Amino acid sequence: MKRRSIGILVLALIAAPVLVAQEEHSPYPTLAIASAAPDFCLPGIDDKTHCLKDYAASKVLVIIFTCDHCPTAQLYENRIKKLADDYRGRDVALVTIEPNAPDAVRLDEMGYTDVSDSFEEMKIRAAHRHFNFPYLYDGETQKVARAYGPTATPHVFIFDSGRHLRYEGRVDDNPREAYVKHHDTRDAIEALLAGQPVAVAKTPSFGCSTKWAYKSEGRKEEMAEIEKEPVTVKLASAEDLKALRKNPTGKLLLVDFWATWCGPCVKEFPDFQTMYRMYRHRPFTLVTVSTNYPDAEKGVLRVLKEQHASSSNLLFGDMDIYKLMAAFDPDWNGAVPYTMLIKPDGEVVYKIQGEIDPLKLKRLIIANLPDDDYVGHQALWQAKD
Repeated sequence: MKRRSIGILVLALIAAPVLVAQEEHSPYPTLAIASAAPDFCLPGIDDKTHCLKDYAASKVLVIIFTCDHCPTAQLYENRIKKLADDYRGRDVALVTIEPNAPDAVRLDEMGYTDVSDSFEEMKIRAAHRHFNFPYLYDGETQKVARAYGPTATPHVFIFDSGRHLRYEGRVDDNPREAYVKHHDTRDAIEALLAGQPVAVAKTPSFGCSTKWAYKSEGRKEEMAEIEKEPVTVKLASAEDLKALRKNPTGKLLLVDFWATWCGPCVKEFPDFQTMYRMYRHRPFTLVTVSTNYPDAEKGVLRVLKEQHASSSNLLFGDMDIYKLMAAFDPDWNGAVPYTMLIKPDGEVVYKIQGEIDPLKLKRLIIANLPDDDYVGHQALWQAKD
């Protein structure tokens, strides 16, 4: 018994600094149970201003801090929509708030999204997912988020008729809906509607950490690292391009044919690099192919370096450009820009001769990436809205 007690004490001493460190890294404490609801007036995606007082008539007020880029938040979008539907007309108001500073979201944190967390991008997400609830923006000042202290997205705060906090934490106990056993948010709402105390007033919230403005330094550091990555270009033969079309990478492959003299190509080139930086930590890769002649290598490399294009970059390696084009796609008439998205088995997901729609292409990329480390995400993006 003595040895066991010593072991428990050692474990407690080891864990204590971790808990302290977590508190130290949370600059804004989460609102305490029984606290009054902090006031707010925020712009909504409907271009109207929404204030706390606008919801005074409802017996219960549910405020959920959520965002666009987080895969956990995305998996909860349909559940939040159902909450809004189920409690409409039942004296419950449901409002969501986006707390993140857009500049604090790193590109490598956007591997599961088509948009980031700016106000304009919130409108895009809401329209795409058919949000049926107010979606408000606090990313510019984060004044409201600082008052409520959401730790992750999504994070729920539920207030009674006197607007005192009676529940804060998760929507339910599992991001994978099939495994949910406890519907914490629903239970809290039902208790308050019945005039009963909430049985479990506080639960952990799981998801992406709140992107406070100070984290924008991380985005700057990320870009500085990207600018240090080597930029190269290799000459490609007809056999190289034939092999590229079959996609030997084992990943979802995006191929961008472009030229330095092609205005639309150069204009959209940054979009491809952004996609590469967003999704490259997943089974995805980008190959750019310059259709310039091989003697233009110096000029091609200059443009690639200006764009910090650390993706795989090829240049037509033969003066017979028609042979090279036919090797990749016999049906291609040679106009650029020309883009193809290819699965690992060689199936073409997307092909366009002309300028891309970046939003459409990003959604196709996400929908065709496997559930490598976030099961359920691919099905969400493949579902018909």
